[in-house]
Amino acid sequence: MKLLKDILYGVHLTAVSGTTSCDIASICFDSRQVKKNDVFVAIKGTLTDGHKYIDAVVKAGARAVICEELPDTMQDEVTYVEVENGNQALAVMASNYYGNPSKNLKLVGVTGTNGKTTVSSLLYQLFKKAGYKVGLLSTIKIMIDDAEYPTKHTTPDALVINKYLEMMNEAGVEYCFMEVSSHGIHQKRTEGLVFEGAIFTNLSHDHLDYHKTFAEYRDTKKKLFDQLSKSAFALTNIDDKNGLVMLQNTKARKFTYALKNYADYRAQILENQFDGQLLKIDEHELWTKLIGHFNAYNMLAIFATADLLGLQKLETLRLISELDNVDGRFQYFISKNRITAIVDYAHTPDALKNVLETINTLRTGNENVITVVGCGGDRDRSKRPVMGNIAADMSNKVILTSDNPRTESPAEIIAEMEAGVEPQHFKKILSIVNREQAIKTACQLANDNDIILVAGKGHETYQETNGVRVDFDDFKIVKEVLNNLDK
Repeated sequence: MKLLKDILYGVHLTAVSGTTSCDIASICFDSRQVKKNDVFVAIKGTLTDGHKYIDAVVKAGARAVICEELPDTMQDEVTYVEVENGNQALAVMASNYYGNPSKNLKLVGVTGTNGKTTVSSLLYQLFKKAGYKVGLLSTIKIMIDDAEYPTKHTTPDALVINKYLEMMNEAGVEYCFMEVSSHGIHQKRTEGLVFEGAIFTNLSHDHLDYHKTFAEYRDTKKKLFDQLSKSAFALTNIDDKNGLVMLQNTKARKFTYALKNYADYRAQILENQFDGQLLKIDEHELWTKLIGHFNAYNMLAIFATADLLGLQKLETLRLISELDNVDGRFQYFISKNRITAIVDYAHTPDALKNVLETINTLRTGNENVITVVGCGGDRDRSKRPVMGNIAADMSNKVILTSDNPRTESPAEIIAEMEAGVEPQHFKKILSIVNREQAIKTACQLANDNDIILVAGKGHETYQETNGVRVDFDDFKIVKEVLNNLDK
């Protein structure tokens, strides 16, 4: 049990009815989970409004209710607290409830359209190799030193974040690297957290179904940097035109990285091959298994972050050369017939363009590039024709297929992608709704030495249709099909 007044410390209160010196068992924002002596936080969500369930949670035994609008009828034995913002209140309360765990470790947030998972995951890898106890909060998984936990969202809700951060405290974790999505920032899931630093990777077309405008999407990312303290660091990619925007109002120490422009941390690509690339960072050459200019940026961000966190530079460079690729990020397999299959999470126009540019840079020109790609349902529709056109323009053959259609018709999603394809590329396009069949067809079309790119789902091991998830692993399927063709 914890006192309500202690849990509410730092929350912007506008009215209180009842005592805050009462014991609270736990915090809930899902009315179905409320038990006796819990505090219920009413959240105005995109699908439902928690205020509708206040009477129900009181009947279920809630000791206190946190809401943006006090109900017309209030029970004497229940404390009602009106707040300015329910999401902000939930985040701060969660941090207080779990003992403000982010203060007890060095938490670094990574934000941007592309590269969040790679940068955060590889920083986790690097600091583990350096001998530290490390935590990771990412799209792929949550790690508490060597213990792995599943995750469903880029930025989990505030209760989940702080629960795992407390577990990291208990495990003696010193550093934690965390993906921070624009949704998470907008919904104030990171309020109340103390960040040691923040990294901006890049910004391109994504999530405009949620943010409506690119400016709103950019400004939401920027809020992570606006909230940093003077002792924290803000690291940004200034080759991206929005990089310096992130630093405009931050109180943190400002640092930049770039491949093209003058910056505090710079890198140069010396060689690029399918099995890795040679980089020059800090006047030292190093070989990394991760290829492509986008990964050169990622390696540079990792090097800069390690330096800002106090690791020795030469040791950091050595450890970077040992890092392994992240699942679903340019993950490749070469069959006996020398067909290269690449699986990548590229689900935005910029990410798809980056991967195809890398492939086209590395190929000799005698191979065909066959791209299998789709777009997710119930997400930003405006990127669909753009991605269709990029795939067609930069590939020899393209199979448009289903991604995670969710509640939309996969055929209609594919039609929207087809609408962006320019007439001269029409002959390159096939449309196959069934994703497994699309992958099989790509493998059958491929000749020796050709390159197959399966884009959009990457690390995901499921496909979601109308709320139902079925097992589906792009890498597993393409590898099995190619192995069977070899026989």
